Amino acid sequence: MGDFKSRLITRKTGFWMDCIPAAVFLSLMLMLAGLVFSAVLDHVLGVRTWLQGLGSDTAVQFAQFYLDFFGIWIAFFLFTESSKANRPMLSCLSFGKDRRGLRGAGIGLALGFLTNGFCILMSCLLGDIHLTFNAFQPGVLLLFFIFVTIQSGAEEIVDRCYLYQKLRRGYTEPWVAVAINALVFMAMHFTNDGINTIGKVQIIEIGVLFSLFVYYYDSLWTAIMMHTGWNFTQSIIFGLPNSGTVSAYSLFQLEAASARNGLFYNVNFGVEGSIGAAVVIGILLAAVLVKNRGKGEKRDLWA
Repeated sequence: MGDFKSRLITRKTGFWMDCIPAAVFLSLMLMLAGLVFSAVLDHVLGVRTWLQGLGSDTAVQFAQFYLDFFGIWIAFFLFTESSKANRPMLSCLSFGKDRRGLRGAGIGLALGFLTNGFCILMSCLLGDIHLTFNAFQPGVLLLFFIFVTIQSGAEEIVDRCYLYQKLRRGYTEPWVAVAINALVFMAMHFTNDGINTIGKVQIIEIGVLFSLFVYYYDSLWTAIMMHTGWNFTQSIIFGLPNSGTVSAYSLFQLEAASARNGLFYNVNFGVEGSIGAAVVIGILLAAVLVKNRGKGEKRDLWA
Protein backbone atom coordinates (compact mmCIF):
# COMPACT_ATOMS: atom_id res chain seq x y z
CA MET A 1 0.00 0.00 0.00
CA GLY A 2 2.87 2.38 0.71
CA ASP A 3 4.24 2.19 -2.83
CA PHE A 4 0.77 2.63 -4.31
CA LYS A 5 0.17 5.62 -2.07
CA SER A 6 3.48 7.28 -2.90
CA ARG A 7 2.85 7.03 -6.65
CA LEU A 8 -0.51 8.81 -6.38
CA ILE A 9 -0.09 11.25 -3.51
CA THR A 10 2.65 13.84 -3.52
CA ARG A 11 1.92 15.63 -0.24
CA LYS A 12 2.65 14.18 3.17
CA THR A 13 -0.77 15.33 4.36
CA GLY A 14 -2.57 13.38 1.64
CA PHE A 15 -4.41 10.06 1.81
CA TRP A 16 -4.92 7.54 -0.93
CA MET A 17 -8.58 8.71 -1.07
CA ASP A 18 -7.25 12.08 -2.28
CA CYS A 19 -5.96 10.76 -5.59
CA ILE A 20 -7.88 12.06 -8.60
CA PRO A 21 -10.12 9.02 -9.30
CA ALA A 22 -11.02 8.55 -5.62
CA ALA A 23 -11.62 12.27 -5.00
CA VAL A 24 -13.90 12.56 -8.05
CA PHE A 25 -15.78 9.38 -7.08
CA LEU A 26 -16.31 10.56 -3.49
CA SER A 27 -17.52 13.95 -4.76
CA LEU A 28 -20.11 12.17 -6.90
CA MET A 29 -21.12 10.10 -3.85
CA LEU A 30 -21.54 13.34 -1.91
CA MET A 31 -23.94 14.60 -4.57
CA LEU A 32 -25.83 11.30 -4.65
CA ALA A 33 -26.15 11.24 -0.86
CA GLY A 34 -27.45 14.80 -1.01
CA LEU A 35 -30.15 13.88 -3.49
CA VAL A 36 -31.21 10.97 -1.26
CA PHE A 37 -31.45 13.29 1.77
CA SER A 38 -33.54 15.73 -0.30
CA ALA A 39 -35.91 12.98 -1.42
CA VAL A 40 -36.41 11.90 2.20
CA LEU A 41 -37.00 15.47 3.36
CA ASP A 42 -39.44 16.08 0.51
CA HIS A 43 -41.44 13.04 1.61
CA VAL A 44 -41.29 13.56 5.39
CA LEU A 45 -41.78 17.34 5.47
CA GLY A 46 -44.12 17.63 2.50
CA VAL A 47 -41.98 20.35 0.91
CA ARG A 48 -44.13 20.40 -2.22
CA THR A 49 -47.16 21.38 -0.13
CA TRP A 50 -45.25 24.32 1.36
CA LEU A 51 -44.55 25.61 -2.14
CA GLN A 52 -48.14 25.63 -3.38
CA GLY A 53 -48.36 29.37 -2.71
CA LEU A 54 -46.04 29.98 -5.65
CA GLY A 55 -48.95 29.37 -8.01
CA SER A 56 -48.74 27.01 -10.96
CA ASP A 57 -47.49 23.44 -10.80
CA THR A 58 -44.67 24.47 -13.12
CA ALA A 59 -43.47 27.13 -10.65
CA VAL A 60 -43.71 24.64 -7.78
CA GLN A 61 -41.66 22.05 -9.69
CA PHE A 62 -39.09 24.69 -10.60
CA ALA A 63 -38.73 25.81 -6.97
CA GLN A 64 -38.47 22.21 -5.80
CA PHE A 65 -35.67 21.61 -8.31
CA TYR A 66 -33.61 24.29 -6.54
CA LEU A 67 -34.57 23.15 -3.04
CA ASP A 68 -33.53 19.57 -3.79
CA PHE A 69 -29.91 20.79 -3.65
CA PHE A 70 -30.29 21.45 0.08
CA GLY A 71 -29.60 17.78 0.73
CA ILE A 72 -26.06 18.31 -0.58
CA TRP A 73 -25.44 20.88 2.17
CA ILE A 74 -26.57 18.28 4.73
CA ALA A 75 -24.45 15.55 3.15
CA PHE A 76 -21.40 17.83 3.15
CA PHE A 77 -21.71 18.54 6.86
CA LEU A 78 -22.13 14.83 7.59
CA PHE A 79 -19.22 13.84 5.31
CA THR A 80 -16.88 16.34 6.94
CA GLU A 81 -18.05 16.29 10.56
CA SER A 82 -17.89 12.49 10.69
CA SER A 83 -14.27 12.47 9.49
CA LYS A 84 -11.58 14.17 11.55
CA ALA A 85 -9.37 14.28 8.46
CA ASN A 86 -11.98 16.27 6.48
CA ARG A 87 -13.19 18.51 9.31
CA PRO A 88 -10.98 21.50 8.36
CA MET A 89 -13.14 21.89 5.22
CA LEU A 90 -15.96 23.22 7.42
CA SER A 91 -13.91 26.36 8.04
CA CYS A 92 -14.31 27.27 4.35
CA LEU A 93 -17.94 28.21 5.08
CA SER A 94 -17.03 30.45 8.01
CA PHE A 95 -17.37 34.20 7.53
CA GLY A 96 -14.41 34.77 9.86
CA LYS A 97 -14.03 37.08 12.84
CA ASP A 98 -13.08 39.98 10.59
CA ARG A 99 -16.21 39.46 8.41
CA ARG A 100 -13.94 38.83 5.42
CA GLY A 101 -16.37 36.17 4.25
CA LEU A 102 -19.24 38.68 4.21
CA ARG A 103 -17.20 41.11 2.11
CA GLY A 104 -16.30 38.29 -0.24
CA ALA A 105 -19.94 37.30 -0.53
CA GLY A 106 -20.92 40.87 -1.38
CA ILE A 107 -18.19 41.17 -4.01
CA GLY A 108 -19.18 37.83 -5.53
CA LEU A 109 -22.87 38.79 -5.71
CA ALA A 110 -21.99 42.09 -7.40
CA LEU A 111 -19.69 40.35 -9.90
CA GLY A 112 -22.39 37.82 -10.79
CA PHE A 113 -24.99 40.52 -11.34
CA LEU A 114 -22.69 42.83 -13.28
CA THR A 115 -21.15 40.23 -15.60
CA ASN A 116 -24.42 38.54 -16.46
CA GLY A 117 -26.29 41.84 -16.57
CA PHE A 118 -23.74 43.27 -18.98
CA CYS A 119 -24.16 40.30 -21.34
CA ILE A 120 -27.95 40.62 -21.23
CA LEU A 121 -27.77 44.38 -21.80
CA MET A 122 -25.56 43.84 -24.85
CA SER A 123 -27.94 41.18 -26.16
CA CYS A 124 -30.82 43.64 -25.89
CA LEU A 125 -28.89 46.52 -27.48
CA LEU A 126 -27.83 44.29 -30.39
CA GLY A 127 -31.43 43.21 -30.89
CA ASP A 128 -30.83 39.53 -30.27
CA ILE A 129 -33.41 39.29 -27.48
CA HIS A 130 -36.48 41.27 -26.44
CA LEU A 131 -37.68 41.37 -22.85
CA THR A 132 -41.07 42.38 -21.47
CA PHE A 133 -42.16 42.98 -17.87
CA ASN A 134 -43.78 39.90 -16.40
CA ALA A 135 -44.63 40.20 -12.70
CA PHE A 136 -43.18 41.71 -9.53
CA GLN A 137 -43.86 39.69 -6.39
CA PRO A 138 -41.31 40.69 -3.72
CA GLY A 139 -41.95 37.67 -1.50
CA VAL A 140 -41.62 35.19 -4.37
CA LEU A 141 -38.53 37.01 -5.65
CA LEU A 142 -36.88 36.72 -2.22
CA LEU A 143 -37.79 33.04 -1.94
CA PHE A 144 -36.24 32.30 -5.31
CA PHE A 145 -33.09 34.19 -4.31
CA ILE A 146 -32.79 31.86 -1.32
CA PHE A 147 -33.51 28.83 -3.50
CA VAL A 148 -30.90 29.84 -6.08
CA THR A 149 -28.34 30.40 -3.31
CA ILE A 150 -29.00 26.88 -2.02
CA GLN A 151 -28.49 25.40 -5.50
CA SER A 152 -25.43 27.49 -6.38
CA GLY A 153 -23.90 26.95 -2.96
CA ALA A 154 -24.35 23.19 -3.21
CA GLU A 155 -22.47 23.05 -6.53
CA GLU A 156 -19.65 25.17 -5.10
CA ILE A 157 -19.44 23.04 -1.95
CA VAL A 158 -19.04 19.89 -4.06
CA ASP A 159 -16.51 21.35 -6.53
CA ARG A 160 -14.69 24.30 -4.97
CA CYS A 161 -14.68 22.96 -1.41
CA TYR A 162 -14.88 19.18 -1.10
CA LEU A 163 -13.23 18.12 -4.38
CA TYR A 164 -10.85 21.09 -4.51
CA GLN A 165 -9.63 20.63 -0.93
CA LYS A 166 -9.18 16.87 -1.27
CA LEU A 167 -6.99 17.44 -4.33
CA ARG A 168 -5.07 20.24 -2.57
CA ARG A 169 -4.39 17.85 0.28
CA GLY A 170 -3.29 15.14 -2.12
CA TYR A 171 -1.11 17.02 -4.62
CA THR A 172 1.67 19.56 -4.23
CA GLU A 173 0.79 21.48 -7.38
CA PRO A 174 -2.35 23.68 -6.95
CA TRP A 175 -3.15 23.47 -10.67
CA VAL A 176 -4.24 19.85 -10.14
CA ALA A 177 -7.09 20.95 -7.86
CA VAL A 178 -7.94 23.91 -10.11
CA ALA A 179 -7.97 21.95 -13.38
CA ILE A 180 -9.70 18.78 -12.19
CA ASN A 181 -12.57 20.49 -10.40
CA ALA A 182 -13.14 22.75 -13.43
CA LEU A 183 -13.33 19.70 -15.71
CA VAL A 184 -15.67 17.88 -13.32
CA PHE A 185 -17.83 21.01 -13.10
CA MET A 186 -18.06 21.09 -16.90
CA ALA A 187 -18.88 17.37 -17.04
CA MET A 188 -21.75 17.95 -14.60
CA HIS A 189 -23.39 20.13 -17.28
CA PHE A 190 -22.97 17.70 -20.20
CA THR A 191 -26.64 16.68 -20.13
CA ASN A 192 -28.03 20.23 -19.99
CA ASP A 193 -30.41 21.10 -22.79
CA GLY A 194 -28.81 22.96 -25.68
CA ILE A 195 -25.24 22.94 -24.37
CA ASN A 196 -22.65 23.79 -27.05
CA THR A 197 -18.88 23.95 -27.33
CA ILE A 198 -18.69 27.60 -26.29
CA GLY A 199 -20.87 26.82 -23.28
CA LYS A 200 -18.48 24.07 -22.22
CA VAL A 201 -15.50 26.42 -22.57
CA GLN A 202 -17.24 29.06 -20.48
CA ILE A 203 -18.13 26.55 -17.75
CA ILE A 204 -14.45 25.56 -17.55
CA GLU A 205 -13.52 29.27 -17.32
CA ILE A 206 -15.99 29.68 -14.48
CA GLY A 207 -14.59 26.61 -12.72
CA VAL A 208 -11.04 28.00 -12.92
CA LEU A 209 -12.15 31.51 -11.86
CA PHE A 210 -14.04 30.25 -8.82
CA SER A 211 -11.09 28.06 -7.85
CA LEU A 212 -8.84 31.12 -7.97
CA PHE A 213 -11.19 32.90 -5.56
CA VAL A 214 -10.50 30.08 -3.14
CA TYR A 215 -6.77 29.91 -3.90
CA TYR A 216 -5.89 33.62 -3.85
CA TYR A 217 -8.52 34.96 -1.44
CA ASP A 218 -9.54 31.93 0.66
CA SER A 219 -13.11 32.90 -0.20
CA LEU A 220 -15.54 30.12 -1.01
CA TRP A 221 -18.33 32.64 -0.40
CA THR A 222 -17.15 34.82 -3.29
CA ALA A 223 -17.59 31.80 -5.56
CA ILE A 224 -20.95 30.85 -4.04
CA MET A 225 -22.41 34.32 -4.36
CA MET A 226 -21.05 35.07 -7.84
CA HIS A 227 -22.60 31.77 -8.92
CA THR A 228 -25.84 32.85 -7.22
CA GLY A 229 -25.74 36.36 -8.70
CA TRP A 230 -25.15 35.04 -12.21
CA ASN A 231 -27.94 32.41 -12.06
CA PHE A 232 -30.44 34.68 -10.28
CA THR A 233 -29.88 37.56 -12.68
CA GLN A 234 -30.33 35.62 -15.89
CA SER A 235 -33.01 33.19 -14.73
CA ILE A 236 -35.16 34.88 -12.09
CA ILE A 237 -34.77 38.56 -12.97
CA PHE A 238 -34.61 38.41 -16.77
CA GLY A 239 -36.21 35.03 -17.48
CA LEU A 240 -33.44 33.71 -19.71
CA PRO A 241 -32.28 30.08 -19.90
CA ASN A 242 -29.96 29.08 -17.06
CA SER A 243 -27.70 26.32 -18.38
CA GLY A 244 -30.44 25.57 -20.88
CA THR A 245 -33.33 25.58 -18.37
CA VAL A 246 -35.97 28.33 -18.58
CA SER A 247 -37.34 29.73 -15.32
CA ALA A 248 -40.99 29.19 -14.41
CA TYR A 249 -40.99 32.56 -12.63
CA SER A 250 -39.17 35.76 -13.53
CA LEU A 251 -39.42 39.51 -13.16
CA PHE A 252 -39.03 39.97 -16.92
CA GLN A 253 -39.89 37.54 -19.68
CA LEU A 254 -38.12 36.65 -22.91
CA GLU A 255 -40.02 36.92 -26.18
CA ALA A 256 -38.67 33.55 -27.29
CA ALA A 257 -40.03 33.72 -30.83
CA SER A 258 -37.97 36.82 -31.60
CA ALA A 259 -34.69 35.59 -30.05
CA ARG A 260 -31.74 34.96 -32.36
CA ASN A 261 -28.14 33.85 -32.07
CA GLY A 262 -25.74 36.73 -31.54
CA LEU A 263 -22.47 37.78 -29.95
CA PHE A 264 -23.94 37.62 -26.44
CA TYR A 265 -26.79 35.14 -26.84
CA ASN A 266 -27.36 31.60 -28.02
CA VAL A 267 -30.94 30.51 -28.73
CA ASN A 268 -30.41 27.01 -27.37
CA PHE A 269 -28.25 27.70 -24.30
CA GLY A 270 -28.79 31.36 -23.55
CA VAL A 271 -26.13 33.87 -22.55
CA GLU A 272 -23.84 31.05 -21.38
CA GLY A 273 -23.52 29.65 -24.89
CA SER A 274 -22.27 32.90 -26.42
CA ILE A 275 -18.81 34.03 -27.45
CA GLY A 276 -19.35 37.40 -25.77
CA ALA A 277 -20.03 35.88 -22.35
CA ALA A 278 -16.99 33.62 -22.68
CA VAL A 279 -14.87 36.70 -23.43
CA VAL A 280 -16.31 38.59 -20.44
CA ILE A 281 -15.52 35.72 -18.07
CA GLY A 282 -12.10 35.33 -19.71
CA ILE A 283 -11.32 39.01 -19.06
CA LEU A 284 -12.33 38.68 -15.42
CA LEU A 285 -10.22 35.53 -15.10
CA ALA A 286 -7.23 37.30 -16.64
CA ALA A 287 -7.73 40.27 -14.30
CA VAL A 288 -7.63 38.01 -11.23
CA LEU A 289 -4.44 36.32 -12.50
CA VAL A 290 -2.71 39.63 -13.27
CA LYS A 291 -3.78 41.24 -9.99
CA ASN A 292 -2.37 38.30 -8.03
CA ARG A 293 0.71 37.72 -10.14
CA GLY A 294 3.54 36.45 -7.93
CA LYS A 295 1.24 35.79 -4.98
CA GLY A 296 0.82 32.38 -3.45
CA GLU A 297 -2.05 30.58 -1.79
CA LYS A 298 -3.93 32.65 0.79
CA ARG A 299 -4.50 29.71 3.14
CA ASP A 300 -3.49 26.09 2.91
CA LEU A 301 -5.84 23.99 5.06
CA TRP A 302 -3.40 21.11 5.08
CA ALA A 303 -0.08 22.88 5.75
